[in-house]
Amino acid sequence: MRLVEIRIDQAIGGVLLHNIADAQGHKAFAKGHRLVESDIAKLRALGKTTVLVGMFEDGDVSENDAAARVAHAVTGANLTATPIGTGRVNFFANARGILKVNDAALAAINALDGITIATIPVNTVVAAKKMVATIKTIGLAVPENTVQQAEQIAHANGGVLSVRVLPNARVAVILSGSAEARARVEKTFLPAIQGRVEDLGAQVVAHEFVAHEERAIAAAIERAKNLNADCVILAGETSIMDLSDVTPSGIVRAGGTIELYGAPVEPGNLLLLAYANDLPIVGAPGCVKSRDTNVVDLILPRLLAGERVGKKEIVALANGGLLI
Repeated sequence: MRLVEIRIDQAIGGVLLHNIADAQGHKAFAKGHRLVESDIAKLRALGKTTVLVGMFEDGDVSENDAAARVAHAVTGANLTATPIGTGRVNFFANARGILKVNDAALAAINALDGITIATIPVNTVVAAKKMVATIKTIGLAVPENTVQQAEQIAHANGGVLSVRVLPNARVAVILSGSAEARARVEKTFLPAIQGRVEDLGAQVVAHEFVAHEERAIAAAIERAKNLNADCVILAGETSIMDLSDVTPSGIVRAGGTIELYGAPVEPGNLLLLAYANDLPIVGAPGCVKSRDTNVVDLILPRLLAGERVGKKEIVALANGGLLI
C-alpha cells in the first residue's frame, strides 16, 4: 500500500489514515474508511482539498479480507468466528472443552509481518461462548504473499486452533489406606476429587476404599475396568514414594504400564501416570485433597477429553509449573 497526500478528486478507492471531524468536532469519516465517489462532495463541504490515504497497489489484500482468509485457515473444530471489522476477528468456543493450539504454527504465523494471533493459554478448560483467540492484521493492507504464507503454514500443520470437547466421562476413584484411617481419608480426599470431576462435566461412577496392598489395589482397578470407566484416580493415606511402592505395583499387576512417576509441577511433584491399554490411571499426590490448583487439574481435563497424555506432555508443564 502506498501512502500519499492526494487531492480529494483523485482519492477515490483510497483508505483514510486518520479520522476526519466536522465543524462541531464530531467524526465525519473514520480512519480505515475506503473513499467512494459520493464522499468527495462531503469532503469538499468540510473544506478539504486533500486527504492522506493509503492507495492499494497490485498484490495488496485489504485488512478485513486478509483477516478473513487467515481466520478461515487457522480455525479448527468447535470454534465460532465473529464478523470481521478493522482487520480483527475473534474466536469463541461453541462447546465446553479444552483449547488446543499448534504452537509451532502459531509462532510461524506471528513471525510474518502484518498478521498477529493471540490466544488464551493452551489446554485451558473453556465454557461455550468463551473467547479464546483473536486475529488482528496490522496496517490497512497485507501483501498477498504474506497471506498465502499464513494459509500455507496453517494447512501444512493441520490447523492452528481448535477446542477438544469434554464428554460426559466416567471416572472411578480408588482410595487406599489402613482401616483406622478410612473415615479420614474418605472425608479429606473424596469431596475434592469428586468436585474436580463434576466441574469438568464428568461423573464419578464408582468409589471404594481398599487396603493399601498390591493385590487389593489391582483388584479395584479390575473392577473399574469392568465398569467401563474412562479414567481411574488413585489416592490415599500414603503418597507414592517409589516406583516399586505398593500402588505402582498394584497398577502393574492389573495390566498397567507406568508412563511417568514425578512431575515438574508444584503442588504435585509425586504424580504417577499409567495406562492399562487406553485407560488412564492417575496416582494422585496428597495435594489432590485440596481444591487449590495442582498437577491433577493440569492433566485431568486432557485425559477426560480422550487425549493420550505422556511423559513429553507432562515434562512440558515445567514452564509455569510452579502453581503456588
